Amino acid sequence: MSDLRTPEVEDLLRVFAALDDEDTVYTLLEDLFTIREIKETSQRLAVARLLDAGKSYAAIEEATGASATTIARVSKCLSYGSGGYNAALNALDDAQASGR
Repeated sequence: MSDLRTPEVEDLLRVFAALDDEDTVYTLLEDLFTIREIKETSQRLAVARLLDAGKSYAAIEEATGASATTIARVSKCLSYGSGGYNAALNALDDAQASGR
């Protein structure tokens, strides 16, 4: 277990895993994070989606406003990370396929 995966982080993971209502998750995000943190995190997910679709860095920068550094960081995570972005993209694809 990494140093980051503390009992408090485990509790947070359990909360996110248990919530299945988008509005409830949104209110939790509003309480936990600043507006800037929510926007930056959402932007990274959008970058991951566009990278996964094969878009160029220039096209992604234009579409999302993300810096080249952010795009490169997300790209590195997609290729060599622990699979979180891929799981998120799969969840988005599943939600889209089911009409949510």
